[in-house]
Amino acid sequence: MFRRASSLALALSSVALVGCHSDRPHEYGRQRPPVDQIDSRDRGLQSKDVVAASDQLAMDLMALPEINTSPTQVTIVFTTVENLTSDPRVSYDIFLERLRVNVARLGRGRVAVIDNRDRVANIQSRELDSAPNSDRFGQGGSPQGGGGPGGIQPEFALYGKLSELPNRATSYYLATFQLTNLRTRQIAWTNQYEVKVLR
Repeated sequence: MFRRASSLALALSSVALVGCHSDRPHEYGRQRPPVDQIDSRDRGLQSKDVVAASDQLAMDLMALPEINTSPTQVTIVFTTVENLTSDPRVSYDIFLERLRVNVARLGRGRVAVIDNRDRVANIQSRELDSAPNSDRFGQGGSPQGGGGPGGIQPEFALYGKLSELPNRATSYYLATFQLTNLRTRQIAWTNQYEVKVLR
């Protein structure tokens, strides 16, 4: 009787372990759903939209003649996404951040991604020691020359706008992005991403 009971307990514990082990991949899939797929539990814009938009736009931007035929490296600064949706509190800069990474990765040698001047100046003021003869009142510009006449001046600025047309059950989103020549103000490139989602 004791041997039978021990064998039965061992068999049941093995089944329980196999059951727990087989549930783990399913549980992981629920905790870490793929970023390039729609999750039925969510509403509105999702990670799939960020991935699809930034991949599509980066490929189109890299095919631009101004970038492909330029004899020198093109310099681009990425700014921000203007939120024109029904919820102005949300930041949609994540679209531009992923697009910036894609452009930097795909445009090696052809494109130099320049950091935002104000962000760099803020980091410099916190992290760099002042030069011994630097201007105590900050009127002479950065000692490194990053934002002054001797610093790198980006040729283009890339920014976006996100607009929404809300309805009772759905919302239509239109994300537009444009690359502007900072010297001539000419729009060198523009493209869009649009999607209709459940509210």
